[in-house]
Amino acid sequence: MTSLRALGSSDLSVFPLSLGGNVFGWTADQDQSFAVLDAYTAGGGNFVDTADAYSKWAPGNSGGESETIIGKWLAARGNRADVVVATKVGSHPQYEGLAAGTIKAAAEESLRRLGTDYIDLYYTHFDDTSVPVEEIVTALDQLVREGKVRALGASNISPARLQESLDFADREGLAKYAALQPHYNLISRDTYEGALQDTASHAGLAAVPYFALASGFLTGKYRPGQSVDSARAEGAGKHLDTERGRKVLAALDRIAQERDAEIATVALAWLAARPTVAAPIASARTVEQLPALLAVADLELTDAQLSELTAASA
Repeated sequence: MTSLRALGSSDLSVFPLSLGGNVFGWTADQDQSFAVLDAYTAGGGNFVDTADAYSKWAPGNSGGESETIIGKWLAARGNRADVVVATKVGSHPQYEGLAAGTIKAAAEESLRRLGTDYIDLYYTHFDDTSVPVEEIVTALDQLVREGKVRALGASNISPARLQESLDFADREGLAKYAALQPHYNLISRDTYEGALQDTASHAGLAAVPYFALASGFLTGKYRPGQSVDSARAEGAGKHLDTERGRKVLAALDRIAQERDAEIATVALAWLAARPTVAAPIASARTVEQLPALLAVADLELTDAQLSELTAASA
């Protein structure tokens, strides 16, 4: 049994790999999504990440598709109490921004789509600097007080606004952020490492990084002269043209061979071992993609291997 990790100051315990729900209702239809969710939980996983906006960008979608699929799956499996469900507010086309009324209305819609009376972890998706942190934090605290949300998180927020939010919550005795969802991986370290990581570390927040595999680049399937059939191929492939990308891939290849592990597993294991990180997020549109993700729970890299990857990605 894989040991679960504490999620910051919350009372939530999570598997060290969060399953990204951005593909549900986009590149994975309902049947595929159910199969992936079944395989993830069968492998010990308990931490599913989505957002009310997923997947508004797909033709014919309007947002909420991923939550709806997850809600139907929870109902069909009767396993709501066993799954830590994280979703986000602020980017749904009908509920944009973080005004108090928007947060309240959007939360009700998320609860309805998920078919549940509580959300385990509720993130602000993108900070809305037009709204004072006092208004945002007070609205989120209200949801916690009503029992509709168990823990709070923030994604895409500046160190200053994060600290301001934490200070206000402390001062007023309100529920405060326990988790942070930054863009962070072996290729993209600059947005998180530094002031944001320092703020999270000082406050005891757990980081749950998104784009943990750099849109698939860190699976090793992107190589010079090879084309990949993926909705994200263009974004991932660009890393081949950078020195950092090539160095990271070479280090991943070597360590994967040394440890008899998949390249994706090694990349996730580096991230899972970073300070503050509780669980990287990675998505799978097929059951076949899952074993490499789940294996991060059992792969502990040596100090030398971690150092090699850190140096390659510097």
